[in-house]
Amino acid sequence: MIAFGTAITDLEIYDRCAAAGIQRAAEPDSVVHAQQGTGSLFHHYNLLLDLAYHHDDLEALALVHQDAEIADADFCDKVRAALRDPDVAVVGCAGAIGVRGIAWWEGSVTWASFTHRYEEWGGGEFPAPGWSRDEIPSFAHTGEVEAIDGFVMVVSPWAVRELRFDESLGRLHGYDFDFCMQARAAGKKVVTSDFRAIHHHSLELISDTDAWIEAYIRVAEKWDGQLPHEELDSDGWRKRALRAQAEADAKGGDSKSARMQLEAMRRQYEQLQRSSSWRLTAPLRALRRTLTRGGG
Repeated sequence: MIAFGTAITDLEIYDRCAAAGIQRAAEPDSVVHAQQGTGSLFHHYNLLLDLAYHHDDLEALALVHQDAEIADADFCDKVRAALRDPDVAVVGCAGAIGVRGIAWWEGSVTWASFTHRYEEWGGGEFPAPGWSRDEIPSFAHTGEVEAIDGFVMVVSPWAVRELRFDESLGRLHGYDFDFCMQARAAGKKVVTSDFRAIHHHSLELISDTDAWIEAYIRVAEKWDGQLPHEELDSDGWRKRALRAQAEADAKGGDSKSARMQLEAMRRQYEQLQRSSSWRLTAPLRALRRTLTRGGG
């Protein structure tokens, strides 16, 4: 039996996104756990692990953000295929190698079969390279990675029994990277699968930069000397280097967010230009430009 779990802070978002996707993906014997509250995501995910622990027939637990929507009806079959290897502990639809910390996207992304849907600027989406089955780039492939994007995160029965989210790290950021590090430190694998998911998220990728930076530093300090590709010196320099790296990666996230917002604005402007109202008001805009020039 494959179980599903979601931490809910907004019922409307949950019903529209996570619940709709779970209904699409769930099998007749699937159990759905919806954990509602205002505590940290780490805490609520631990409660979901505790609930899943009591299912004797558990094959996997899919932890789904309230704003994430599973898009594949054959999701459970793909999860079973990924977990056929008993060493696999964590499965996601987006992941990377060469990851230095919680900014997993700063590594080399090897697979990402999701699309980012937004509501700002008239709405739209930014599909990742693996979203369209007909346009998958040659470099993209599923398989073992160092970290995944945890907006849809599948964990094995072993992980449900043996691992927990570290609530000392914060309220939201870094939970997925830390969980992947725990699994890999125990000799288990983190992998990507080709199931598709939709992330209904604003164009602002990092809403609280200060909290994100603090989480970055806490996670790095926890895994001191064990982070992949770590090249830092003594403790004095390390603290400064960690904060500098965290700020740099946060700015990278902000830059990506800004590019997405500009592209969303461009799309809306082009759509407006194709509309009948734009064509009907063209003479008025031309008259206004003439009057403006004449007044100058």
